[in-house]
Amino acid sequence: MTTHQTISILIPVFNEIRFLSALLEKVNAVDFCGLQKQIILVDDGSTDGTRDLLKRYEGQPPYTVLYHTHNQGKGAALRTAIQHASGDIIVIQDADLEYDPKDYPELIQLILDGKADVAYGSRLTAGKPVRAFNVLHYFGNKFLTFMTNILYNTTLTDMETCYKAFRAEFLKDVVIRSNRFDFEPEITAKVLKRGARLYEAPISYSGRNFDEGKKITWRDGISALWTLVKYRFID
Repeated sequence: MTTHQTISILIPVFNEIRFLSALLEKVNAVDFCGLQKQIILVDDGSTDGTRDLLKRYEGQPPYTVLYHTHNQGKGAALRTAIQHASGDIIVIQDADLEYDPKDYPELIQLILDGKADVAYGSRLTAGKPVRAFNVLHYFGNKFLTFMTNILYNTTLTDMETCYKAFRAEFLKDVVIRSNRFDFEPEITAKVLKRGARLYEAPISYSGRNFDEGKKITWRDGISALWTLVKYRFID
């Protein structure tokens, strides 16, 4: 087993005043395989009071709180967070309650055991509870994952998943250019092109609808498809 000691948990935040406190309680309650936590929160120009809530965590270990002056997108927030990540393993956590942090240890263990460079949590394989969600999102995810497999000669089941865990040196070697939700296809394309040992494990999922604050739209799906094709041929 490797000697990793610290994990950086990257949380991009945009207008999540309803869910953020509960989410952070869940993150803190989970033993991330015994690793010391660094929790990096990046507010991406929230206007609903989230920024005031985040001020409570400033200077309070294990939190690092960063702010964007205006909304730039999930990819931009993660790019900022990666620059401040000091952990041996880096994971991504959305600021809502769609994903359960209790699912992360299985992914992290794949890296600790030396099996994986990157581990994805799949919502689309049997094994854990998944809330029935929008059929267009479902088929959109399936189509984008199918195109990923065709373009990059792999067998993923859920490319668009939020839950992604990385050996830090592997992630930090990748230049991220995407500012929005196209971060997901870009990082997937680039780690696969670099020959990452990428594993998947099932995770639970409680998907939101638009009334509950879902932000991704069909336009992001088109952008994701273009991103997959683009990065197949350029870096």
